[in-house]
Amino acid sequence: HILLDRTFSPEEAKGGAPIDPSKTAVICIEFQNEFASEGGKLYGAVEGVMKSTGMLEKTVYVCDKARAAGAKVFHAPISFAADASDNPNKNLGILAGCNADSLFTAGTWNAQICEAMTPKAGDVMVEGKKGLDAFPGTDLEEKLKANGIETVALAGFLTNCCVESTMRTAYEKGFNVVTLTDCTAATSEEGQTAATEGTYGMFSSPMTADEFSQKLE
Repeated sequence: HILLDRTFSPEEAKGGAPIDPSKTAVICIEFQNEFASEGGKLYGAVEGVMKSTGMLEKTVYVCDKARAAGAKVFHAPISFAADASDNPNKNLGILAGCNADSLFTAGTWNAQICEAMTPKAGDVMVEGKKGLDAFPGTDLEEKLKANGIETVALAGFLTNCCVESTMRTAYEKGFNVVTLTDCTAATSEEGQTAATEGTYGMFSSPMTADEFSQKLE
C-alpha cells in the first residue's frame, strides 16, 4: 500500500535525472485573467511581482522553447461554480477568499486563460482543479503518465501557494521536479523570495527560464 499515492516506486524515482525533452512537461498553473490580466480581481495583488520577474513573457518563451524541443505544455486552470458548491474547503484560508470574492467563476472571462498563454495545438489541458494542489481531484497524474512524463517544470500563480503545493506533491510522487523561479508570481516580494530561495530547493531544482531552456536544447 505504500506506493498507492506514488507515481514511481523508490527504485524508479526520477528526481535528479537529466532533462529529456520527450519526457518533460511544463505545467502552467492558473495563467488566467483573474491573476494575469488587468481587470482580474487578483491582478493588482500580483502585478508587482509579475513585472519584477517578467514571468508572463518568460513563461511564453519557455513554452515555445519546450514545444520546439518536443516537450509538452500542460495548462492547469482553476474554476468554481457560481455557488461555490465545488470549492473543497470554502470556509478556511485562501479557498475561503476565493468563495467570499467569487474568484475564478466558471464560464466567466475571469476564469479564462489569458490571451498570451492561449493553449496551442498539442498542449494538454488539466481538468478538475478546484483546490490549490494541481493533483487531487484532477486528471493531471493520468495525463502525465499517458504522455510518458518524468520531469515536470512548474510555472504560474501563486509562487507560494498552488505552485508550491503542486511542487511538493510531484516531489512525493517521484517526479523530477523543476521550479521556474522567474515564471512565477506571489502577492509580495517577501513571499516570492521565501519560496524561490527557501522551500523550492527542498522539493525541486529551482531554475530560471533561461537555465531551463538551455537544458531543453
